[in-house]
Amino acid sequence: MIMKPNLISYLIVGATVILLSQESAFGQAVSNSGTIAIDEFNLRYKIEGEGKTTLVIGDTNYSPRTYSKKLRKHLKLVFLDHRGMAPSPGKLDTTSYSLEKILQDMEAARQQLNLGNIIVIGHSGHSYMALEYAKKYPENVSHVVMIGIAPNLGPENAQLIERAWEESVDPVRKKIMQENLQRLPDDKIAQLSGDQVFIQRYIRNGPHIWYDPHFDSTPLWEGVEINMDMFNYVWGRVFRDIDITKNLDKLSAPVFLALGRYDNIVAPSYTWDPFRPQFHDLKVRIFEKSGHTPQLEESESFDKELLDWLDQKD
Repeated sequence: MIMKPNLISYLIVGATVILLSQESAFGQAVSNSGTIAIDEFNLRYKIEGEGKTTLVIGDTNYSPRTYSKKLRKHLKLVFLDHRGMAPSPGKLDTTSYSLEKILQDMEAARQQLNLGNIIVIGHSGHSYMALEYAKKYPENVSHVVMIGIAPNLGPENAQLIERAWEESVDPVRKKIMQENLQRLPDDKIAQLSGDQVFIQRYIRNGPHIWYDPHFDSTPLWEGVEINMDMFNYVWGRVFRDIDITKNLDKLSAPVFLALGRYDNIVAPSYTWDPFRPQFHDLKVRIFEKSGHTPQLEESESFDKELLDWLDQKD
């Protein structure tokens, strides 16, 4: 491991109040940015580009910076906060951060923004959100795109990450990582507050994350807010224990899985091998000069591969 509405209308969906920037449910145009209020959360959205409607679950600050201008000429990208990237409402029970709640939020946004049938994209842990949404609402999803993820974030895969780092990473990359650790050790990071611990550790650990071990991801994090209660629960427990094979038979959409050869924060690509036969339509693409974020690191190749696949699967 982030707009305030111009014209506000309130719609009741069950017991949930949806706060919209335009009265889209009544046929009027949706603003290109705004906020959807669900329970205690204000989930921001940002719409960029034109073409096939694509819901990018994650956040409205970091995520848009990782996708190219070219892709926006072919896809209408709807970037949406989830509960871990929206402003924190304070201490809540972990039931507020269940995967089921997140999927319901995605569906509420799809309905209230009149998105219709969508491609759904998730990067890193958000890939699970995209996949599980497509299982739960198969009638709404034409394609699923998962980027930079392993089948789960469990301890066995964590051990494989450590082994891959020790056995296959070149000494130069390890040396750069050691220099980063000396410059910003764990005890110094621990003095930071809240989500800055997560963000600064991510930036420091660049040699694990990016093809270019010197890459500084600081600008990508500008304005990002992280609800660490949500992240600790969802990434630390839900995604640790997730079984992606559950209800996989309900998935009707084809899946594009994009992985980076130099991604050293998720388990190696071979961990997908036992799961491949259980997908009815899965394309795996490993990008040779990418780490965790091939849509940014090899944007030209990523765009071509993705758009060609979408054309083939239409």
